[in-house]
Amino acid sequence: MTMMRPRMQGLAALLLGSLLANVFVADVLAADPPAYRWKNVAIGGGGFITGLVFHPAQEDVLFARTDIGGAYRWNSGEKRWQPLLDWMPEADKGRFGVESIAVDPADASKLYIAAGTYLNERGSDGVILRSSDGGDTFERATLPFKLGGNEQGRGNGERLAVDPNDGRVLLFGTRANGLWRSGDDGATWREMTMFPAVAKSDSAAVTSWNGLRPVGIAFVAFDPASGNKDKASRTLYAGVSTRETSLFRSLDAGANWQAIPGQPTGLRPNHMIRDARGRWLLSYGDEPGPNTMNNGALWRFDPADGSWTDISPLAQSTDRQGDGFGWGAVSVDANNADVIVATTFNRFSPGDEVMRSVDGGKTWKPMLAGSQYDRSNAPWTADSSPHWMGDVEIDPHDPDRVWFVTGYGAWASRNARAFDGGAAVQWEFPMRGLEETVPLALLSPPQGPHLVSGLGDIDGFVHDDLDIGQPRFAGVRFSNTESLAMAGQQPSTMVRAGHFHDRPAGAVRAAWSRDGGHSWTAFASEPPDGEGAGKITIAADGARVIWHPRKGGHWISADFGGRWQAVQGLPKTAVVEADGVQPALYYAYDASTGKLYISGDGGTEFTEARGTTGAVGDWIRAELRPDPRGGVWIAAAWRGLLHWSPGKLTRIAGVDNATSLGLGASAKAGDPPVLFVYGKVGGTQGLHRSDDGGKRWRRIDDDAHRFAGMIRHVTGDPRVHGRVYFGTEGRGIWYGDPQ
Repeated sequence: MTMMRPRMQGLAALLLGSLLANVFVADVLAADPPAYRWKNVAIGGGGFITGLVFHPAQEDVLFARTDIGGAYRWNSGEKRWQPLLDWMPEADKGRFGVESIAVDPADASKLYIAAGTYLNERGSDGVILRSSDGGDTFERATLPFKLGGNEQGRGNGERLAVDPNDGRVLLFGTRANGLWRSGDDGATWREMTMFPAVAKSDSAAVTSWNGLRPVGIAFVAFDPASGNKDKASRTLYAGVSTRETSLFRSLDAGANWQAIPGQPTGLRPNHMIRDARGRWLLSYGDEPGPNTMNNGALWRFDPADGSWTDISPLAQSTDRQGDGFGWGAVSVDANNADVIVATTFNRFSPGDEVMRSVDGGKTWKPMLAGSQYDRSNAPWTADSSPHWMGDVEIDPHDPDRVWFVTGYGAWASRNARAFDGGAAVQWEFPMRGLEETVPLALLSPPQGPHLVSGLGDIDGFVHDDLDIGQPRFAGVRFSNTESLAMAGQQPSTMVRAGHFHDRPAGAVRAAWSRDGGHSWTAFASEPPDGEGAGKITIAADGARVIWHPRKGGHWISADFGGRWQAVQGLPKTAVVEADGVQPALYYAYDASTGKLYISGDGGTEFTEARGTTGAVGDWIRAELRPDPRGGVWIAAAWRGLLHWSPGKLTRIAGVDNATSLGLGASAKAGDPPVLFVYGKVGGTQGLHRSDDGGKRWRRIDDDAHRFAGMIRHVTGDPRVHGRVYFGTEGRGIWYGDPQ
């Protein structure tokens, strides 16, 4: 059955006029950029915290590392996290993930961060960032290889360590390049070539979706008893992520290395911690995590007599289907070697746990069962179970505080010792200031809440208050919401398309809302092809939806998926956007060819406009933003910023590259909408604003908020003049207001 087309009323003839190559004469960048106040939209956590590092001697000094969202320092006075790497410029793209963090046990002001996200072509050579003021400022030492803050085994560690007896000496265990040493406070580095070759072997790698990925050296450690304040430590340890012989020791400051006798094999070590009696506790898994781990153990090694003791809290499942699990990490009370905590990893049934022992590992009790959770900072965590518990730490200065990380943030106990007496553990989610979500779609409606967001892993939110964490979408719940759209003349009507990490049978990957995004109903069905997610848009009157699912074509529905009809006249690579005023009007742009397409019949059929912009490249999907005064704006990457109106195509002078675009409220009635562009304007990379239709621009971001160039999904507020929202890859959603 075909769908009826609305009358075009002469619209097509107007829209398909000849395209003229016009260019504004622009002042480009103004010299007086307006000052902006920048704040995170509060969500709380939302990403994988891969490690926590306490200073062993200085109270309240705590750092967190993340896989793609930089590093943080805990501010105990304000009870919030302070980001440390937001200043990274675009040249540091590929370095926003943190491989490891180290503190100098003898100097709390010294901090070291190994930064680098990927080993593949997306990655950049790693750097060691050195700070003498606790992370306020940094110097850097470049490394001749890449790091893997977001690779397999990213919850292992720590790979970076400072000698407690000589702060000039550091060790760094790499994934593919062996063991490295610095003797000058991290300024220069050299490889310790005598370290065993197994660290570079295939056995120290893991098979992933993208091939064999090196994990290498999972942790390094100095034995503080092997030196003193006048003599560097002589005894060093390093653990390699291999099921073969994995733990190695040097008794001569690294000149020679030997495998420790009697150690377990068949599992990979991931963490190692020293107790108050000089013994070492190690956690193991058959895989390095976080994607899988099906077996594991906890062991204690006593260097005094060379003995190894299995102290695993739980036996492995004997279920024939295989319900095995590993151990993510282990920690011990700094002053009481009998108090130990450890986290299970990938224990699907009955769920992951924090196990606690007060008798040196002879007996254990689960801490999470029957716990009380304070979710006031992040109500959405009520729907999330602890998982990817890749690190656990007992605060060395407050044994009531046990911290464990998850794939969505970190929890901390308030009363761990009361638990030993039979009380329920009280957990809080102290994630204020630590925002690690990956926004995938942002929408600022002209009424109701100022912001609606689609996110990776935790679906999305209606932000009734930008500064207070909110519950997640009600009704239909996706893993990722990857596209959001509203009806321009009925803004409480919204649609979204998403993705399930583990799709329930028959689940439809698009939904609609009539109440501004608070509650959602699944579409009746999906189009005949595609894999969900992709791009979705809705007509100005809310009557018709065009969905372009991933790996599919363009499909139109007038009843939220009750029936679908193939859109005619568009290549699969075209991006479609509905006009915000005229229900019959849709725009489309194909970045791979530079061709423009228009539909004036409600989206059932598109016609190529005469003239093109020139190909941008199929590596990027251009962004389209309908102009409320008519026509459409196009962020066309290195083709710049384009404006199309009937009969005329204009490239805005001075905009060298436009990767994301948002429209905001005009200063006064009759003025053009404010334009916000992330890209390069007048040769300067950044977030830029124009109040006069692109004639003059101001850069509005600052050097403290650069996020390694990972600004995405720029959106202006249609009600607040000058306000802009944007997403970052791993630092959440931000909003800025001019001061």
